[in-house]
Amino acid sequence: MEPLEPLEPLQPLEPMQPPQSLPRPALSRRGFLASAVGVSAGLTLAGCGDYRLATARDANAQARLPTYIPYKGVTTSMPATSDGVAPGYLNYPADPVKAFPDGPPAKGPGIDIMTLIFNPVPPPEGRNVLWQNLNGSVGCDLNFAITPVGDYPPKFAVTIAGGDLPDAMLMLRPDQNSAATPDMLDTLFEDLTPHLSGDNIRDYPFLANIPTASWAPCVRNGGIYALPMPRPLSGGPTYTRLDLIKKRGLDPNPRSWDEFVQLCKDVTDPKANQYALGDSVTAWELVMKMLKAPNNWREENGRFTWYYETEEAKQSLDAVRRLTQAGVMHPDTYSVLGKAKEWFGSGQTVMNPDAPAAWNDYYTNFAPTTEGFDLGYLMAPGFDGGEGGQWQGSANYATLIIKKASKSRIQQILRAMNALAAPFGTDAYLLRKYGVRGPDHTLKGTDPVLTPQGQAEATLPTIFATDAPFTLYYPAKPDIVHDQYAFQKEAVKVLIPNPAEPLYSPTDSKKSKLFGTLLDDTRKGIMQGRLPLKEWDDAMKNWRKEAGDQIRREFEQAWETRNS
Repeated sequence: MEPLEPLEPLQPLEPMQPPQSLPRPALSRRGFLASAVGVSAGLTLAGCGDYRLATARDANAQARLPTYIPYKGVTTSMPATSDGVAPGYLNYPADPVKAFPDGPPAKGPGIDIMTLIFNPVPPPEGRNVLWQNLNGSVGCDLNFAITPVGDYPPKFAVTIAGGDLPDAMLMLRPDQNSAATPDMLDTLFEDLTPHLSGDNIRDYPFLANIPTASWAPCVRNGGIYALPMPRPLSGGPTYTRLDLIKKRGLDPNPRSWDEFVQLCKDVTDPKANQYALGDSVTAWELVMKMLKAPNNWREENGRFTWYYETEEAKQSLDAVRRLTQAGVMHPDTYSVLGKAKEWFGSGQTVMNPDAPAAWNDYYTNFAPTTEGFDLGYLMAPGFDGGEGGQWQGSANYATLIIKKASKSRIQQILRAMNALAAPFGTDAYLLRKYGVRGPDHTLKGTDPVLTPQGQAEATLPTIFATDAPFTLYYPAKPDIVHDQYAFQKEAVKVLIPNPAEPLYSPTDSKKSKLFGTLLDDTRKGIMQGRLPLKEWDDAMKNWRKEAGDQIRREFEQAWETRNS
């Protein structure tokens, strides 16, 4: 499962010319490694030369973003919208559009791509029909080096330190990987601005189809240093087991906190091993959305406030504590991790906030064995009535950075990545997602259905290099696309963006993961009732002293730089 992945809809950023940057002292490789890798990976390098970290102004300098050119090759009654709604399709076109009519677009030497995976690792290229044919369609060997997601941050740091870099590698967000610094990018990886900014992106039309919001976090040091791995801005809903709610004759759409609590009580039946909720953290986030609380950070006139330090955070902690005391949380909520999906799918819980892609996954994994399985969605109501908010989802899961190389080599790699972004309705998308007809998929009407071989081979993590924009499509049960599209149209009207998403704070990069773990323990302790609510005030006081105020200053400086 990908991380959950959160006023006004995010509008496309206006293209801006890169500012003239001041010269910076040359950075030796040893100096870079000592700073970018040593702290995060526990490595040290003796005898390093002079080195100065990039200032927040350097790291967050503006760049002209690519022109957004939406793909219009496949029509639909549920089109993408400029405020962030993903397109929906009931069926795959009977005659897919040929993505590359002139032949494979990236002929040349193989491309080494280091990335991660959440699923089981697919069969190797020699025994993977999808992978073999993908290489043929792109025009070169795509040599994926695949690491399980939990092992990826240390793998990234060690690879950077070793110096034997792949041609391209996935870079997690700075708050998830402290080795991902602006200086690392400037020293080792290609500034793609000359290839992608403004109308230059027209050479790569499928990359141009990626919305502007997904490009903004790719900017560092006044340049475009990465390719997006786009995700939907709507975020995910609170999923509901509509079949279980209707079975009890209940209204699945509470209109306030009080009505939500009553629904939780009404669906809870300990004798039937059925409870309202099974994850305390996502329950806390749901209450925060009811209160229209900040999505990670709130920006007001250039001043930043972290969502944990708000009154809404304390109110939400107390609210979930009361849910716990009322017995509507699964009894193993605080003692067993990673079971929320399973509990929801099996009917042990009735509501579960989750990511957008989970909608299809729930039907795939649970509908075949559950008679009448039916999903609904719950929009967060206003705490005291009216509309709540919806945290805007991250515009990317991560980004792809490309090792410094000759102009012709960079262009070949970009053509290959452009192929991996071929959109829904093309033959290239069909191959990338469903493999070869026969061994990997069969057709049900015009829609591909993966075979067991295809299910194994299609885990090839092309989505963790780059991808087409998110598309609503589920051929096994096409009607759910109408519900998914309706949810997104509702969600974008009340999106709360995270103003810090495209910004870089070195202190946030180094310390937020540690503090996140420490504070999560305190948060769960309060919600479980083991700790008093006043403990949160002490935790926030310590956070501000040890990291928070410095992170705030850096984000405020970064905001000023981006918006000056």
